[in-house]
Amino acid sequence: MNPQGGNVKDQKQKSLDWRAAGILLGLLGTLAVAIQGPIGVSTAYVTTEAAIASQVAPGAVESNAYWKKIGSSLTAEWVLVVGIALGGLGAALASRSRTEEAVPQSWRRRFGSGTGARFAVAFVGGFLILFGARLAGGCTSGHIISGMSQLAVSGMVFAAAVFAAGIPVARALYGRS
Repeated sequence: MNPQGGNVKDQKQKSLDWRAAGILLGLLGTLAVAIQGPIGVSTAYVTTEAAIASQVAPGAVESNAYWKKIGSSLTAEWVLVVGIALGGLGAALASRSRTEEAVPQSWRRRFGSGTGARFAVAFVGGFLILFGARLAGGCTSGHIISGMSQLAVSGMVFAAAVFAAGIPVARALYGRS
């Protein structure tokens, strides 16, 4: 069994091989950096804040050093954000493996079937990830995908740190399943 439920063998038949996916991600990341420059999605949220603030409170962007540095115009990063959502939907529809499960089996086994706690933890986790990404000057897509495709030491160190922290935390929360 896998954490999402179902037979692992069945799940593997519905997904792209991890080696092929890794090679494809590396090639696309390198192409994106070559065409656009480093990619990332967390900056899109900040530019959205700045764009909204400039409409609600004219002059707010100019008086805020962070917003002024980032800018308030929607950029190619927003195209990436929309593409991620549409790509995920397209992949789910194409593979016919989309589930309507609000609380995954791995969560239910460990914490129960309540949706309130699940959504609250997901929201807080998402907020913390976004806050940390902006504090670090970029998100995982920026640091890992763009950084590693440029052979940046910081990208490789960040990737190692993500796995060094993520694996033990996941095991502590969910066990070895």
